[in-house]
Amino acid sequence: MKIEYRKADITDSELLIDIYNFAFYSDYIKYGECPAYGKTKEMMEKSIIEYPKFIILYNGEPVGCVSCKKVEMGIYEVGCLCVVPEFQGKGIGTQAIRFVTSHYRDWDKITLVTPIDKKENVKFYTEKCGFNIVSMEMDGNVKVARFVLEK
Repeated sequence: MKIEYRKADITDSELLIDIYNFAFYSDYIKYGECPAYGKTKEMMEKSIIEYPKFIILYNGEPVGCVSCKKVEMGIYEVGCLCVVPEFQGKGIGTQAIRFVTSHYRDWDKITLVTPIDKKENVKFYTEKCGFNIVSMEMDGNVKVARFVLEK
């Protein structure tokens, strides 16, 4: 298994829309909304600029994305970590978090939010990646947990 990361640029917007739509379709169906699903090309282009993205390549094939930005000195926010369903469960997400922690070397704290009722996400971030849940909040009609990883 060979996992690589390629920094996305504006020309990757349609590819990223496809990846996001495959990865987040089930959330859209479950919650009736999902901020990562159904983006327009213009929305994705803006997102690429605001939240640096890396396309995850599995044996050369684009299968996911991880985006992260610095919010203040030493603190980074993961805006998105997604892997298309057929490639989930292969360690790709765990490797992506390791990539983030090695790429952004000056991090002290990494945060993200995900729906609290998605047990597989909670287990993934807490047990496989070492994050802790620090708070809960509402995002539209979805209860989400804020996760934090500290050095």
